[in-house]
Amino acid sequence: MSAVRAWWRRPADIGQVGQDPDVRFSLANERTFLAWLRTSLALLAGGVAVVQVVPDFSFSGARHVLGVPLILLSIAVAATSYRRWALVERAMRERRSLPVSGLPRVLAAGVAALSLVALIFVLVAGKGPQ
Repeated sequence: MSAVRAWWRRPADIGQVGQDPDVRFSLANERTFLAWLRTSLALLAGGVAVVQVVPDFSFSGARHVLGVPLILLSIAVAATSYRRWALVERAMRERRSLPVSGLPRVLAAGVAALSLVALIFVLVAGKGPQ
């Protein structure tokens, strides 16, 4: 099995492993996956809005400094959320402990860092020319 196929393990492959877990747990896992996708979409919308809609700060490039990392964070969340869903589903089917994910830590650190940068821009750079 290639590394790419192993990473993007299809749901049909996962269904052939182990025993079916309680359907409530599978549905909870799916709801969590969908919540990660909503988070990714919100980050994407925020990044696009910052770049396209937010008025300029007093120095050029400030909008891109905030918007582009939001979009990159959106890509990271979307790409890793499926992998997380598959790993949890497989662990439940094999009656193993659920794997630990670094995604919440990365997301929290990214949002905190961007919030700090935004605060600095607002306090130091000001609103910009009127």
